Amino acid sequence: MEAPRATAVCRPIHAGFLLWIAALWLVSVGAGCTTIVPASPPSAPLIAPTGFSHAEFDRVLAHFVDEKGRVDYPGLAADRVDLDGYYAKLAAVSPDSHPELFPDDRARLAYWINAYNATAIETVLHYYPIDSVHDVGPAALFFLPRITGFFLLQRIELGGRKTSLYALENSVMRRRFAEPRIHFALNCASIGCPRLPRQAFRAKDLDAQLDRETRFFVSESRNVDIDPANGRITLSSILDWYDGDFLDALPKEGRQDLVGFIEPYLTDEQRSALARCGDCRVEFVPYDWGLNAQVPRALSD
Repeated sequence: MEAPRATAVCRPIHAGFLLWIAALWLVSVGAGCTTIVPASPPSAPLIAPTGFSHAEFDRVLAHFVDEKGRVDYPGLAADRVDLDGYYAKLAAVSPDSHPELFPDDRARLAYWINAYNATAIETVLHYYPIDSVHDVGPAALFFLPRITGFFLLQRIELGGRKTSLYALENSVMRRRFAEPRIHFALNCASIGCPRLPRQAFRAKDLDAQLDRETRFFVSESRNVDIDPANGRITLSSILDWYDGDFLDALPKEGRQDLVGFIEPYLTDEQRSALARCGDCRVEFVPYDWGLNAQVPRALSD
């Protein structure tokens, strides 16, 4: 398998080459792996008149996700009909198993993005209550980095095939689609992630949705903070982990760095600050792996 470029999973996991090889070996033999099995058959027909429907996931996002992208996990755990029905559809149908339902790259990519976001939520609920994705994974494999359990050792099912969130991101989306904006659409159930939108991604609106989420991500000071007074530009670690994807997408004219990638998405205020930041150094914010819950569990107990 082609070695993936550094990613939001790969770099935090990477604690030495032998450690990474050990993690891959454990996944390949199934050691410590848990398969997230659909709880019930699909609650709606697999084939809608317009193709594969994301309607159930739309309802989940509208009812249990707020404007900040935080999830009401207790409420969702008590009312899982739509999420479980949607996951059952994902488990049965994918662009690989039923290509006739996904006529173009936009339909295929929208499916994969929604599949990632939905199965991340399913995985959280499988172990809920937890405080972080760090809490997912077999304690017996204590020698592996803490996020290995959530991203590598949890097996999800898509189109009749078992995979992982890591493989879905890197072996499917990043390998098949030259679209760096997916990094602002994928939500790994952590506070440091881009917000989880309150509607599913759809083929006909995909470009506009990806553009919207990229602009929102860049507009948040937690992700992009341009501070000319202190000579510093602080960026989300996501921009560091996936730097190759962003730099590969740059036009040949203009800045050939991460600031060059985010520049078209800056707000007017950020753009003004950047104009006064000619010699600013770039730093990266430590990633927050806390659960993206509306109310932290310690406060809800």
